[in-house]
Amino acid sequence: MAKKSTDIIYGIHAVEAALRKHPENVLQVFVQQNRNDNRIKKILDIAKNSGVSLQSISNDKLKDKCPKARHQGVVAEIRRNDSDAVTLEDVLEKDSVLLLVLDEVQDPHNIGACLRTADATGVDAVIVSKNRSPALGPVIRNVASGAAETVPYIMVPNLARALDKIKDSDVWVIGTSGDGAHNIYESKASKRLALVMGSEGKGMRRLTREACDELVSIPMQGSVESLNISVATAVCLYEIRRQQAT
Repeated sequence: MAKKSTDIIYGIHAVEAALRKHPENVLQVFVQQNRNDNRIKKILDIAKNSGVSLQSISNDKLKDKCPKARHQGVVAEIRRNDSDAVTLEDVLEKDSVLLLVLDEVQDPHNIGACLRTADATGVDAVIVSKNRSPALGPVIRNVASGAAETVPYIMVPNLARALDKIKDSDVWVIGTSGDGAHNIYESKASKRLALVMGSEGKGMRRLTREACDELVSIPMQGSVESLNISVATAVCLYEIRRQQAT
């Protein structure tokens, strides 16, 4: 039997994306009383058309469901079903593949921002270590602004072995490092590619680094030594897409 659980998501974009992408997994939507703006009305319409239960509650009760979060007047309870999850094997069957691999990135805000960029650049899946990165949760979903519902977030038990499997499927693996052999702009992106981003401060772990086919850097013109992980990810993904288009 598939393992099922529920989760809470909040925020206009996250709830709307869940209703549009997987309405069958949205158990109930809670909206703040006396909210009549167009964005809330839009969510109400989608929920009603999808047959999702709606409940109007006070702002205090909404805060109880997601403490310390900016809920924007809407919260939803969703069902998670592991049997519905996209697997790495599913993604690798595609003719052209772009994967984002995050090595020990633990801040849910950074992961959410990376998911949002992944959606914008057409990434097929984000790959993380099950033991070294957080599972999809309310903060990641909110920061991702709907991208957590569109980009598969695949948690693997061993990242180095997953990279070996990716390479065995004819995918070129590029890792980012301050001491890369050349910068990202001097690389040439293939149509089957995985981009590996290490955590801020420590970068990639040794085994992850050794699994890469190529190491590249991001040129820094100013006095700072590095970029935030989500910003660096955006720089690399957009450059990869530019190269693939030429």
